[in-house]
Amino acid sequence: MTFVDTVAATTMRVVCGKDGLTETLQVVGRGVSTRTTVQILAGIMLRAAGGRLHLSATDMEISIRDSLEAQVEEEGAVVVPGRLLVDIVRLLPAGEVTLEHRADEGMVRLTCGTASYSLNTYGPEDFPRLPEVEPDNAFSVEREAFLDTIGRVGRSASRDESRPVLTGILVRFEGDKLVMAATDSYRLSVKETSLTGGPGRELEAIVPARALQELARIGQGAEAETIEVGVQENQVVFGVDGVWLTARRIDGQFPNYKQLLPEQFEAEVQLPREELLDVVRRTGLLAQRKSPLRLRFEEGELTVSAQTQDVGEARESLPVAYAGETLDIGFNAEFLRDGLESVTDETARLKLISPLRPGLLHGESDDFLYLIMPIRLAG
Repeated sequence: MTFVDTVAATTMRVVCGKDGLTETLQVVGRGVSTRTTVQILAGIMLRAAGGRLHLSATDMEISIRDSLEAQVEEEGAVVVPGRLLVDIVRLLPAGEVTLEHRADEGMVRLTCGTASYSLNTYGPEDFPRLPEVEPDNAFSVEREAFLDTIGRVGRSASRDESRPVLTGILVRFEGDKLVMAATDSYRLSVKETSLTGGPGRELEAIVPARALQELARIGQGAEAETIEVGVQENQVVFGVDGVWLTARRIDGQFPNYKQLLPEQFEAEVQLPREELLDVVRRTGLLAQRKSPLRLRFEEGELTVSAQTQDVGEARESLPVAYAGETLDIGFNAEFLRDGLESVTDETARLKLISPLRPGLLHGESDDFLYLIMPIRLAG
């Protein structure tokens, strides 16, 4: 894997269509840093060369690159304030956009019809070098299977940056099988996906959940059937439809999720997923201020209820094939809803041990598992 070297240019002049530039900026703009004090990271690098305008942005955790066809009158490179450029171009009238930069002025002039803007710039020599994929170190993965796996596990990743490992998703390629796992210590998602003509290699990396979620957005409407994956010591690079996303690998040891999965359960209930999901969505509105959603299993019936002091309460019942002693268990309403939304089968299976032990939710097969910790109920 090599790096893209940036060279300061004295001039740049390029003309491109407004719609294509808007679309490309909206993709690349998601890589612009919003929290850094390093000004260059708030910029988007524009590089005109070889009949294309190349755009890059990075916040040092992820980087995004894309390009579009353009009439390049003078080749060169410059870094422009990213968010401002995205907003300006988005609101321009239809037509062709001309971008002109003269280094001695320290400005980029942007014109479209009668609209004209001048923006301060940063030097391209200060922009971070971004890794490029070398064909020998890359392999292809089925796009739909890869993105579906991200969607099934991604929301279980933690947002608490004090534990960086848990903000990532474990990505493991095992021959023709892809495994992803994510946990925030309150729930755990694991998805195994069989790959047709898989990469046939062993690879394991903890990738920031945000990076994979951005990849899912980029790849959602892509025409390509595959995603290119390239790896190096501390970076993973993903490519789809000419867009390249680089993610920093997270150092550390991901929890051994297999040890977290109980081996035996006291009860297993088959549930109508869509019907239960609707009930959870409705009753969950009354589970505020961290109040739990209560599930009461009785002979042939499940009652879902929620109560928040000074707000109100909700209760709904539905028939289920449950036989045994009455069992009450509480869950975080949002976490339970996420789990049900991640199961794609008509029937969801919920395995339980006791009110104080985690429950396991999955579909008709075991290729997706969702472990969810209970909340102690009052009384």
